[in-house]
Amino acid sequence: MNTPPPPHTSVRRTRLAALASALCLLVSGCSALGAADDGPDTAGGPGGRMKVTLVTHGGQGDAFWDLVRRGAEAAAAKDGVDLTYVSDADPAAQADLMRDAVRDKTDGIAVTLAKPAAMRGPVAQAKAAGIPVVGLNSGIDAWRPTGVLEYFGQDESVAGRAVGDKLDDLKAEHALCVVHERGNVALEARCAGVRKTFRGATDNLYVDGSDMNAVTAAIAARLRQDSSIDEVITLGAQYGLSAVKAVRQAGSRAGVATFDLDKDLVKAIQGGEVQFAVDQQPYLQGYLAVDALWLYRTNGNVSGGGTAPVLTGPAFVTRSNVSAVARFAAAGTR
Repeated sequence: MNTPPPPHTSVRRTRLAALASALCLLVSGCSALGAADDGPDTAGGPGGRMKVTLVTHGGQGDAFWDLVRRGAEAAAAKDGVDLTYVSDADPAAQADLMRDAVRDKTDGIAVTLAKPAAMRGPVAQAKAAGIPVVGLNSGIDAWRPTGVLEYFGQDESVAGRAVGDKLDDLKAEHALCVVHERGNVALEARCAGVRKTFRGATDNLYVDGSDMNAVTAAIAARLRQDSSIDEVITLGAQYGLSAVKAVRQAGSRAGVATFDLDKDLVKAIQGGEVQFAVDQQPYLQGYLAVDALWLYRTNGNVSGGGTAPVLTGPAFVTRSNVSAVARFAAAGTR
């Protein structure tokens, strides 16, 4: 027969258990309710806040990356996340920035994969350290082989093919696709996509995207050399504006269209200087990437199930619908 302990013994045991639980929480070495430590959780920086590092290949002064960063900052503010944004256009330097984030024991990393081969090692290091990594913006064909958890961006090949169809609708015959960063997989995919569906001729022109005056001069020179070019396609909003200048300088009658959008390009569309823009919604890419890391650490969610990308484009902005996004562009979020 089992005899229950005296009441005072039961109370004493209860007090000791409560004290042990309190000490466990104070030293932060125990899991609440005996939960395992190896699943998604809200690890944290100061005050228990989660730390996320966003590592991009954006060049200095490129307004596109300001949009990505603003979206990421909005998600971080909503989720109570401490966000660090770093970038470098050089793939080796970008890889070093990611390794720094691993050494700093960040709780999650969002990274662009413009040069996927350079990022495979750092992604593997992050995963080995238990740090979840998501991809955004560039590398839609490489995110799964690279080993990242999720991907947010535009299918650049699909977007390029849609532009090719658009050029056919405009009755264009000879397109010049201006690539401002050689070897960037996303940019190359855009021009390749145009070439697949456009029934006219498509030529690539490689320029130094860090020197806007040189970009304008190179486009103008090409237009003077070949008067059959009747359409210039650029792969970034600021390069679209450079193309508008180049068309004027060359005395060309070529139309201008571009990928990506900002407030200045919106004005150019409204004024008829640019025919259309392909909007991949960079603000949304930054927002979703940070929010996805927070959701994974706090609730184990994986967007797309880890097998499908989350698409943020393409959407065409033309003179007929530009008013719908103009106020957002003016506020710096489109």
